[in-house]
Amino acid sequence: MTGPIRVVVVDDHAMFRRGVIAELATGGPGVVDVVGEAADVDEAVKAVAEHQPDVVLLDVHLPGGGGVEVMRRSTAADTRYLALSVSDAAEDVIGTIRGGARGYVTKTITGPELVDAIKRVAEDDAVFSPRLAGFVLDAFAGSIEVATVDEDLDRLTEREREVMRLIARGYSYKEVAKELFISIKTVETHMSAVLRKLQLSSRHELTRWASDRRLL
Repeated sequence: MTGPIRVVVVDDHAMFRRGVIAELATGGPGVVDVVGEAADVDEAVKAVAEHQPDVVLLDVHLPGGGGVEVMRRSTAADTRYLALSVSDAAEDVIGTIRGGARGYVTKTITGPELVDAIKRVAEDDAVFSPRLAGFVLDAFAGSIEVATVDEDLDRLTEREREVMRLIARGYSYKEVAKELFISIKTVETHMSAVLRKLQLSSRHELTRWASDRRLL
């Protein structure tokens, strides 16, 4: 590929989106050029159509239907999609790859690693961390029951899923609030809804429930 890689950044958290754009700017002159950004599905579809980017850096959970909906509605034939998400749960990784993404990395990635991942995806390579690649291989080998996992999680909203995973991993309410850019009270509200919908009585039961389904 000649010239900088043209990228659209899609994430519903404005602060995180600005941070990613700043990190990409440090990748060196002429390497990555952020040509657009979006905060929800409709904005993302419009930005992809307008800019025809080489790569879309795409959050999995977005207002309006999620990252898979962006890929479904977009018509830019030569655009590649790289998922960048707080979630490393099996069903998110597998569903996003089935939806058309060429790679999936988590938000713990460093700036230089992200630039390298974008370069590889632009060259039509597939990019995963070893753990996430294992999910994809297991799914297509039939050892993860994705349909069952999806049926359970369908009871939860996208935000409730994010809160559920972090709480199940042992995060405090304060840590979840900081990670997701929401208030502690909002975390408490989502946690109550998660326990009610899944018919669980404590965070300890939630951790066991998530572990049994390989969501941690």
